[in-house]
Amino acid sequence: MILPALLRARSQHRKLLAVLVDPDKASRENLETLGAYANEGLVDYFLWGGSLVNEGESSYYLRLLKSITDVPVLLFPGSVYQLDEQADALLLLSLISGRNPELLIGHHVTVAGRIKQLGLTPIPTGYILIDGGRPTSVTYMSGTTPIPSDKPAIAAATALAGEQLGLRLIYLDAGSGALNPVDARMIRAVRAEVDLPLIVGGGIRSPERARQALNAGADLIVVGNGLERDAHWLPELAEVVRGGVRVG
Repeated sequence: MILPALLRARSQHRKLLAVLVDPDKASRENLETLGAYANEGLVDYFLWGGSLVNEGESSYYLRLLKSITDVPVLLFPGSVYQLDEQADALLLLSLISGRNPELLIGHHVTVAGRIKQLGLTPIPTGYILIDGGRPTSVTYMSGTTPIPSDKPAIAAATALAGEQLGLRLIYLDAGSGALNPVDARMIRAVRAEVDLPLIVGGGIRSPERARQALNAGADLIVVGNGLERDAHWLPELAEVVRGGVRVG
C-alpha cells in the first residue's frame, strides 16, 4: 500500500525521490534509462501525468515502464482523462490553492465511478501551486493564480486547512519548467503547520536544489524536466536523497 509506506517513511525521517514522467514527452530510450536506475534502488516512485496527454500513447508508455521496473507508479493527472488501471495508485488532487470549483470537487464527482470501476487506490492530496517565476502549463490549464513565493504564511494556512479537511498528502508545486523551485522558507512554514507527508516539486534541476528542499522539510521531492533532458545525473540526485537529510 502506497500511503502506509509514505507515512512510515515520514515517521522514520527517511527521504524519498519520485521521478515525474510526462507521457507526451516520453521515449523508449529515456524510460529504459530511468527504469534501469530505478532497479538499482535510486528511485522510490514514478509520477505519471501531464497537462496535455495523448491517452493511447500514455497507456503504451506506461505499459513499457511497468515491464521494465517494479517501482510503483502513481498517477499525477492533469485531467479527468488521465486514468489508467495499470498504475499502482492515484494522487487524487484537490487544487486547494486555487478557487476553481471544478478542480476542488467538480471533476472528482465526474470520475468517482470510473476510479472505483478501475480499482485504482486514490490518495487524497492537497495540491498547492507556488509561483515559480514564470507562467507554467499547470497554471494556464487550471485557470488559477499560484501563491506568491514570498507568502509562506498563506501556503502554511492553506496546507493546514487541507489537513483539517482530511487530505492525506500535501504537494507544493512550482510547476513543470519553473524558473525557481519552491522557496525553502515556504517549505519550512508548511512543515511547521502540518504533520502530513510533504511532497515538493517544480524547478528542482540540481542536487543542491534537492538538498535545500529536503533540509527545509520535504519528505519526497519530485524531479521531471531535468531528467527528461538528461537522466544521467539521477545517481547524484539520489545520493543527496539517500544521505538521510533530517527535518530540523
